[in-house]
Amino acid sequence: MSRPFILGLTGSIGMGKTTTAQMFREAGLPVWDADATVHRLYSAGAEGTRAIAKLCPQAVGPEGVDRAVLKAAIAAEPELLRKVEAAIHPLVAADRAAFIARAASEGHDIIVLDVPLLFETGLDAQADAAVVVSAPPEVQRERVLARPGMTAQAFEQLLARQMPDAEKRARATHVIETRDMESTRAAVRAVIARIRSQRDA
Repeated sequence: MSRPFILGLTGSIGMGKTTTAQMFREAGLPVWDADATVHRLYSAGAEGTRAIAKLCPQAVGPEGVDRAVLKAAIAAEPELLRKVEAAIHPLVAADRAAFIARAASEGHDIIVLDVPLLFETGLDAQADAAVVVSAPPEVQRERVLARPGMTAQAFEQLLARQMPDAEKRARATHVIETRDMESTRAAVRAVIARIRSQRDA
């Protein structure tokens, strides 16, 4: 059983990563979503929720982990973040490994790891290539500020915590510009075709 080619997918907020990930799915590639995995681990009765209950009981309710309460607790006690990461990261890694093994057993030749902080967490080292989705700064700003409850200040704070787009592009194997749906979909197909032609060469 050969291991599938692992393509890491990332991009800053408002760059179109979620839409692009869906296009990879539509092209027949299995996609592992890091955010969705954490969301699942934080649901009622889940393993991640049980771990958080031991570290920060007030952040756990009937529906699982209340991320706003957990965030506030971490702000009040920064050391808590290290403990949360030590408890949750291995669970996320196990879920990712199971996904890769399952995709290999099903015979997929390429899989996608959708990770917002791919470079920041060093997870790009586990991928065979990295694709970064990008858009002009004014387009990014317009998209993010259109989100409910988003303010210019909150947007700037989010940007400050992420690796600059220019640096991500420089580290990428492939860059997909997300100006419109048609060209983005064509770029996704081109990346897949390029990977397959290189594997077959």
